[in-house]
Amino acid sequence: MAAAVNFSGQAAWPPTCSKAKAVARLSHGTLPYKETCYLKNHSRRIQKRGLYVKRKAESTLFNARVPVIVMSSNSNSSLVKSSPSPSEIVKKFYTCINNKNLMQLHEFIAEDCYFEECSFPQPFHGRKEVMQFLEQLTESMGQNVKFNIGLVCEGDESTAGVKWHLEWKNSQIPFTRGSSFFECSKQEERIIIKKAQIVIESPVKPGGLVLTLFKTLTSLFDEFPKATECM
Repeated sequence: MAAAVNFSGQAAWPPTCSKAKAVARLSHGTLPYKETCYLKNHSRRIQKRGLYVKRKAESTLFNARVPVIVMSSNSNSSLVKSSPSPSEIVKKFYTCINNKNLMQLHEFIAEDCYFEECSFPQPFHGRKEVMQFLEQLTESMGQNVKFNIGLVCEGDESTAGVKWHLEWKNSQIPFTRGSSFFECSKQEERIIIKKAQIVIESPVKPGGLVLTLFKTLTSLFDEFPKATECM
C-alpha cells in the first residue's frame, strides 16, 4: 500500500489517482510522491494471478483423476472376462451339444458330477456316466435336431437355470419343451458343472385328472401317516 511522508506543519494527504488533486497538493506545498494506483493495480494483478494459478491447479488435479477412474473400469472389465458366469457355461454346454463337440463337453463336466434327467429312472453319477449319456443324446439328435435356448437365469454365483425346446430345421418339435438347472463350481481357472437336473415336458396331457389323482394320493398319506413315513 502507498505511504505518505509528513513534514512539519503539513498534514498528510490521502493517496489518490486524480491528477487534479495531485496538482492541488503541490499548490499547498506538499512534496510530490508516487500515487498508489500502480500499487493497487499491481495488487489486483497479483490477486488475479493467484486466482488463475489456483484454478489451473484445481483443473490439473481434476484431469489427473480421470485416467485413474478409467484404469479402474478397465481393470474390472478384464476381471469379468477372465471369470465366465454360470449362465455363459450353460450356453456353451448346449452349443457343444448342438455341434456334437464331445471333447469340449468333457471339459465342462466335473469328475464327481451328479446329472439327473427326469425321464430316466436313475441319475447319472460321475463324469464317465454323464458323458456316455451325452454321447447317446447327440447321436439320437441326428443332423438336424438342435436345442433352442430361451430364457437363462442365474440364482447366485454358482447356479443357473435355462428354458429350452428342440427344433428340427428351425421348426419346433411338439412336446419337447424343457428346463435345466445347473450348479457349478470353480476348478482352478475354469467353471465346471457339478450338478444338473433336467425336466422335460410330458407328451401325455391328462389335464384335471392329475389333480384328482393328486387329491386321492394326499388323502391316503394323511390316513396312513406311519406307512407314508416308511416310504
